[in-house]
Amino acid sequence: MIALVALALEAAVGWPAPLYAAIGHPVTWIGRLISALDRALNREEASFATRRAAGVGALAILLATSGTLAWAVATTIGAIAPGALGLLVISVLAASLPAQKSLDGHVAAVADGLERGLAEGRAAVSMIVGRDPNALDEAAVARAAIESLAENFSDGIVAPLFWTAVAGLPGGLLYKAANTADSMIGHRTPRHEAFGWAAARFDDLVNLPASRLAALWLILAALVTPEADARRAVAAVRRDAKAHGSPNAGWPEAAMAGAHGFALAGPRVYHGEVHAGAWMGDGRSELGAADIRQALRLYRTALAIQAAAIAATLALFALV
Repeated sequence: MIALVALALEAAVGWPAPLYAAIGHPVTWIGRLISALDRALNREEASFATRRAAGVGALAILLATSGTLAWAVATTIGAIAPGALGLLVISVLAASLPAQKSLDGHVAAVADGLERGLAEGRAAVSMIVGRDPNALDEAAVARAAIESLAENFSDGIVAPLFWTAVAGLPGGLLYKAANTADSMIGHRTPRHEAFGWAAARFDDLVNLPASRLAALWLILAALVTPEADARRAVAAVRRDAKAHGSPNAGWPEAAMAGAHGFALAGPRVYHGEVHAGAWMGDGRSELGAADIRQALRLYRTALAIQAAAIAATLALFALV
């Protein structure tokens, strides 16, 4: 129930700006802890093995702190306000975990920007991807936006809801802590290749169920979306998902690509270097603003299907 109410609240109001200004956001709190652990434990003069062990310890501290805090908050609220009121308060807190509203807005902004010109499209896409925007032409900007939409549907929405449904507020916050750690330190850079190893591997593990679910929701959405093709989405997932460099990102990206006859992913430019990558889908790669809007329509339908699936699961458990 918490996951469903949180989903509805986040869809309606997101995380309101006044609330963010007053108390921040769970991701910012988690981020400060990760930064502090990075400064304290990630010693550049230490050996690779020592830094990797320190990263394991940092992840354990992060998860223990996040899980304990979330459990204490949920338990306290349950004791003070049992029943529907307590459920509502916990759901308001859990609504900070999925990011469906902000993802929609950021991706739509890329389409808006491209319609005004390449420079504005590059500026908008730089807010959601780590690639050098100046190396992207119009088609690459559009692909980057759609790829980000598909991947973040999985790890920014489906995953926190899945873990909230499994373990309540503690489950959702534990996932968010792991995912934030991966985004901050889970990179193959000189500073974080060793220290961020545990964060990256753990994030891969906890995203496994959500990436498969995200692909399923997109395939089901394609069944009821006139401009999409569910059978082609299934074929793309079966053929291409495992060829992606990530064990998880390929599933929603391939589903999105196949549903619309796109080719996503492929070679990408990071920090001036071209990184080879397999294509997801076997369609066209020359995409534009209209294709971003088409992908957004499928995404919104997938969100509705996910909400319906959660509601149906709750109803089934209520009958048992």
